[in-house]
Amino acid sequence: MAPTATTETEALHVTEHSVTVGASPDAVYALVADVTEWPQVFGPTVHVEVLEEAPAEGGEQLLRIWAVAGDKVRTWTSRRVLDPATRSVTFRQVVTAAPVASMGGEWRVQELEDGSSRVTLLHDYRAVDDDPAAEELIERAVDTNSRAELLALKNTAELGGRREELHFTFSDSETVFGAAGDVFAFLDRADLWPERLPHVARLDLDEDEQGIQHMDMDTRSPDGSTHNTTSVRVCFEDRHVIVYKQLRVPVAMAGHTGRWVIESLGDGTVRATSWHTVTLDPEGVRTALGPDATLAEARALVRRSLGTNSSTTLRHAKEFAEEARARA
Repeated sequence: MAPTATTETEALHVTEHSVTVGASPDAVYALVADVTEWPQVFGPTVHVEVLEEAPAEGGEQLLRIWAVAGDKVRTWTSRRVLDPATRSVTFRQVVTAAPVASMGGEWRVQELEDGSSRVTLLHDYRAVDDDPAAEELIERAVDTNSRAELLALKNTAELGGRREELHFTFSDSETVFGAAGDVFAFLDRADLWPERLPHVARLDLDEDEQGIQHMDMDTRSPDGSTHNTTSVRVCFEDRHVIVYKQLRVPVAMAGHTGRWVIESLGDGTVRATSWHTVTLDPEGVRTALGPDATLAEARALVRRSLGTNSSTTLRHAKEFAEEARARA
């Protein structure tokens, strides 16, 4: 065997994490296979884009993933192969983020005798220059994220049919007689929102790198109280799109992701839309609204609260962009 191959093999680290899930293996595999659900299912995952996909069921996908690792958001590109027959998904990073030199692994979903599932998540990785400190950092991140992902997968799969009651998406829009770039600029500069938006009491914004923002925000409620949320945003200036995930959510929610989308209508106007996807937490709903509160009541309250704030933000973005056009 060539010395270089031996060195690389010796430097490769392998980990294995597993969990038993009280749900059918087909239901569990479906959650692993559908990456569009990952930001809502998996806590560390902020955003996933499918760059290439085989047209048939299974086959290969090329993905770009943004996820929280430690206290930073890292992004990488992975190729994965789906095998519904064996309920397995193999993956390999093709564009890594330092300090990772290589990373790959496999999801395996096995049926147990009682009809439940055993999910195993394998990783193999190597650090840049085989640096021990980097290896320790990667090991901690893989361990933390793998445990969190498996627990989230278990909790989501075991909801079964109840998930349809808890999970919903909605949107609000404004037509703007202005430039998409000006609308985007208003939404991108969230650090200025306390000066520009009446419902934002405080907002701290950090940008580790261009287009990846961390937000810590206090929002005023109509009754005068404030609630705190922390979010991560990925801003695509070239597409006039901002996607985000709340890392700290109000008590009634288990998860909240969203996006701001600005589209040209071709007549000198643009449509700015705020999308929200929410998963309710049944226990949190009872804590926040009382023991007799229904999920329908919680859905209506969340829809009204988030929609009011989004609509207010869209109206101010509209005014900002239309004033910019008037000055031009």
